[in-house]
Amino acid sequence: MKLTDLLVYRAMDLDLQTTSKVATLQYLAEQFKQVGGIEDTARFVQALEAREAQSTTGVGEGIAIPHAQDASIKQAAIIFGRSQAGIEWDSFDQQPAELIFMIAAPVGGGEHLEALARLSQVLMQPQAKQALRQAQTPDEVMAVFESHETERETSVSVKDAEETTDHVPYLLAVTACPTGIAHTYMAEEKLKQTAHERGFEIKVETNGQTGVGNRLTREDIKRADGIIVAADKQVEMARFDGKPVIVTKVADGINKPGELIDRALSQSAPIYHAKAGEQLMDDLSGNESLGRQFYKYLMNGVSHMLPFVVAGGLLIALSFFWGINSFNPESPEYNQFAQVLMTLGKLSFAMMLPILAGFIGQSIADRPGLVIGLMGGIFANPGVISDFSATGVFENTVPSGFLGALIAGFLAGGIVWVLKRAFSWLPKSLEGMKPIFIFPVFGVALMGVLMLFVINGPMGAVMNGLMSFIQSIPPEWSIVLGFVVAAMMSIDMGGPINKAAYVTATALVASSNGAGSNVMAAVMVGGMVPPLAIAMSAFMNKNLWPEAQRNSAYVNTIMGAAFITEGAIPFAASAPLQVIPALAFSAGVSGALSMAFGVVSKVPHGGIFAVMANGVTHPFMYLLAWFIGGVLGGILLNITLRHKNLNERI
Repeated sequence: MKLTDLLVYRAMDLDLQTTSKVATLQYLAEQFKQVGGIEDTARFVQALEAREAQSTTGVGEGIAIPHAQDASIKQAAIIFGRSQAGIEWDSFDQQPAELIFMIAAPVGGGEHLEALARLSQVLMQPQAKQALRQAQTPDEVMAVFESHETERETSVSVKDAEETTDHVPYLLAVTACPTGIAHTYMAEEKLKQTAHERGFEIKVETNGQTGVGNRLTREDIKRADGIIVAADKQVEMARFDGKPVIVTKVADGINKPGELIDRALSQSAPIYHAKAGEQLMDDLSGNESLGRQFYKYLMNGVSHMLPFVVAGGLLIALSFFWGINSFNPESPEYNQFAQVLMTLGKLSFAMMLPILAGFIGQSIADRPGLVIGLMGGIFANPGVISDFSATGVFENTVPSGFLGALIAGFLAGGIVWVLKRAFSWLPKSLEGMKPIFIFPVFGVALMGVLMLFVINGPMGAVMNGLMSFIQSIPPEWSIVLGFVVAAMMSIDMGGPINKAAYVTATALVASSNGAGSNVMAAVMVGGMVPPLAIAMSAFMNKNLWPEAQRNSAYVNTIMGAAFITEGAIPFAASAPLQVIPALAFSAGVSGALSMAFGVVSKVPHGGIFAVMANGVTHPFMYLLAWFIGGVLGGILLNITLRHKNLNERI
């Protein structure tokens, strides 16, 4: 759809008499209503004013682009008004607005994003602005857009190699604003125009509402003579390490493009140095192996998940301070604050799987992958939402846990890939609908069906089979049994294998009439070993883990003490073939020792706090078994990871 199709001919006013921003918004909205474009003017104006409160839509050079959505609007539209005197709009350059383009869009539709991007680019052309100021009739306004509207280019290359043998400067830029709509694309267009006029080659990456456009590659960055980051929100910066980079606000990209280009190419341009721990997000379109790409997707989810694990684990651990059952209102040790801490910790843990799956999906398919992945993580453990089972949809399925969330994250990327191709026939004017409406709705529906009928069911069968296996081991093989159930706690750490061992052990505790269970003791110490082993490995060799993970490795000492196995997940995920066997073996040894020492646990959780609350027999020997497993795990990790330089891989 062309901009001329969006411009409302009968609502144009080329001689606005309003003198304020609010009055202008009200007047143009009334113009739109008179031609049948909207029903509730007051509601629409309120939405326009709310958008202005976020940041001004006065983009400078006499232009303002107010925009908002309303449920009564059926199709995106642009209402144009021109003021001869100018209207104060709090513009970036503090100049009054003369050309006002009010964009009205339907709720849930993405047409206004497309319209804003294309309108912004046209208005950055000096000839177009001059023609709009001189137009005498609506027909002439329409003719201006008809003649100046162009498709977005991916890059601007100007000097032909045959014209000169001199080096042509190659510039890179990144533009981004908080809303990712008008200013992002106006800064892009202005930088490209200025570079073109000066005979420079430039490529501009846009971080817009629909995701990253025209992403800069490793080869681009290596070749660049200077880089401009005109952004009012966070963008990937570590990739520019060692290059001259000018960092400024997006408004400068619109109003000071020439100055920015001069600074970026000057000898005095500052060299950017990535901060310690800042992750390098390489482009994924190069010659990377499939395994490397898989690893980066996974680590994007793990790195975002880790704070939730730490917060949840420590809060749960603190709740045991008043007693192992102090969070239970029916217990004599009940403490209300302990209950609050336990609840907050569980809520933080509940977000672990959705965050993991969501950010794996986001790394593969940007924002659409985030929402689909998040929902996949919830579907992997529907109990995250308290009353979810009441719907009956997931009532008979077993949660697929950590492994299910991993699958859901990568599945989200695949779903978006399929949907992009399934809806590739849509016209470009409706492109904005995809990330806001089509991908989330169809993607979440597909994810739910796949998790319900494909993922969770088989995982449940695996869990039931593992439980049957545990119960079939003869009691006289107690040491072997202890090794097996403890090792199971360390294989998937929250997934079906882990849960099979834990659920079986808790069932044995419940049926013991207070006598407790030696299997429960072995299971609990098996779950306590992996975090301690991670911490021990870091204490033994501080360079074993990258700096971004090192502090979290030390915190795992507390996580292990509180029986929070999930603290080891990010480390296991970073190198599963080297980490998981070491953790499983050392946990198995602790479980076997627990059985050999005759330890019995009367409670299903608590770790060291259960020991302090007399919930575990032979406490000294139990702690010794835990410590031996942790030290053994630390040694094994230093051996298995000796030839794996994680710093290089991360």
